[in-house]
Amino acid sequence: MVQVTFKGNPVTLPNKEVKAGDEIQNFTVLANDLSPVTSRDKAGEIRLFSVVPSLDTGVCSDQTKRFSDAAASLGENVEILAVSCDLPFAQKRWTEINQVDNLTTLSDHRDLSFGEAFGVTMQELRLLARSIFVVDENDKVTYVEYVAEGTDHPDYDRAIEAVKELTK
Repeated sequence: MVQVTFKGNPVTLPNKEVKAGDEIQNFTVLANDLSPVTSRDKAGEIRLFSVVPSLDTGVCSDQTKRFSDAAASLGENVEILAVSCDLPFAQKRWTEINQVDNLTTLSDHRDLSFGEAFGVTMQELRLLARSIFVVDENDKVTYVEYVAEGTDHPDYDRAIEAVKELTK
């Protein structure tokens, strides 16, 4: 079972722990225009899921910008998806203000469907725990990072390298 803290306090995640080699479970999140997006909508592409508690915080904002900056060098068959529980309107505002256009923001605020599928819902906060998942074209997870302390940065270099391994 994954154990994480948020601001030093332990938080409860669902018992589901996703590991490299697992096939992703189906989930539904919302695009910025409120249209549903499912895990199957992106099948056939390499995906890096950058999961953050809220785009409107420093580390989450930095993480999302960093992966957006890296997106251009990863190839056309790679999609970076930033998932949070922020409302779709807030995500759209954040991407416009920060001029981030190399990734897609997706909201899990309605059902926590992504959080349940990937085991990242912090139950006490109803937010998603900071984590990274790289998924290949066949919906198989190839890289996982659950960040132990929610206010710390993930290992950007390892995540980007995991994506590059799939594009060779």
